[in-house]
Amino acid sequence: MTMNDQKPRVLQLGRLLPWLEEQLAGHFDLVLLAQQPDPQAYLAGHGREFAGAVTSAAVGIDAATIEALPALKVISSFGVGLDKIDLQAAARRGIPVGYTPDVLNDCVADTAFTLLLDVARRASEADRFVRRGAWLNEKFPLATRVSGKRLGIVGLGRIGRTIARRASGFDMEIRYHNRRPVEGVPYGYEASLLELARWADFLVVAAAGGAESRSLISAEVLQALGPKGFLVNIARGTVVDEAALIKALQDKAIAGAGLDVYVDEPRVPEGLFALDNVVLLPHVASATHETRQAMADLVLENLRAFFSEGKLKAAAPVA
Repeated sequence: MTMNDQKPRVLQLGRLLPWLEEQLAGHFDLVLLAQQPDPQAYLAGHGREFAGAVTSAAVGIDAATIEALPALKVISSFGVGLDKIDLQAAARRGIPVGYTPDVLNDCVADTAFTLLLDVARRASEADRFVRRGAWLNEKFPLATRVSGKRLGIVGLGRIGRTIARRASGFDMEIRYHNRRPVEGVPYGYEASLLELARWADFLVVAAAGGAESRSLISAEVLQALGPKGFLVNIARGTVVDEAALIKALQDKAIAGAGLDVYVDEPRVPEGLFALDNVVLLPHVASATHETRQAMADLVLENLRAFFSEGKLKAAAPVA
């Protein structure tokens, strides 16, 4: 089917940016599943009509939904997270999955350093100190220097490499942990995550989510990071053992943490709220006007390219 034929029917799972929804509706016969009174009954009655599905990293698409769409030819997702998309179910049907890599690398890396600088230099804590009038009566405690320190990166993919380039501006020594070494990078490879944590002053998590990385940052890793070490997570909440992290922060077993992601978003564990040694963001690493526009453009281009040329602009790895 080409774009000159009748518009392909596309099922939308979850809400997307208004501009993107408008563009999708203009290019395709778009149906928002959430607007159906009984989504499951709608899929049972109309699932065979859809050639495409559009979703987001936060919503994903499971095997049951893919199964309910027997004519499905393509999935396009807003975001880089693939842990909520059943890639194996899609692969069994030969359905390619589009996503939006690269266009968000810079903003996510910027957010990683925002969190790193904030928690080390105690910027948000200092802001609260000034606002409550405490500066009138006491001095703010000393913070931790960032420049020249040791940065460990867990997951040296596109975003991890961009974070590493940011670190060079702070004269940081960089090592990383991956399943296997990355060719052609000037950073030290550490095969043991525990050894990387012991070495690092700052441990930044940029690993992919999913079952294989669940609780990768365990109580043991946090213990190895130690009372002078900081953790930053801009990956997925599930990569960190959240209960172990809260205990480590409460006990000052680590110096602090900067978090943009959580296990059960948007529900952030209340145990974090009272702690001054953690900076909390509401999953906004890619949330800039420029990056979200670029992501929306790529979601649309993935679908248009598939239906006109039979291939995606940016395809996710096949499971």
